[in-house]
Amino acid sequence: MPANKKHLNPNFLHRFSRISAGLIGGYFVTVSFFLALSYVLDKVAVLFTLVFGGFLLWVGLLIVAFIAKKGWKIWAIYLLLSLVFSSVVYFCQSLPI
Repeated sequence: MPANKKHLNPNFLHRFSRISAGLIGGYFVTVSFFLALSYVLDKVAVLFTLVFGGFLLWVGLLIVAFIAKKGWKIWAIYLLLSLVFSSVVYFCQSLPI
């Protein structure tokens, strides 16, 4: 019995949005998360953690993007997370130390 054709050839835009969300959006979330973490914790310790933990987080976000059914939802979630972490960086920079 042959496979169902609708499962074999997904839409190009759908596939591209999931791949780009995993690669680019996952990278934005990873970098913004560790940058926000460096304002809360010790910068040197966070930098050493970024070397290995950043790769693991990025790969995890990449896998989540491939598991998701809709690419635009993953893009929205990743952009929202990046915005939240970037706002933490912005407000931590504006605080007098």
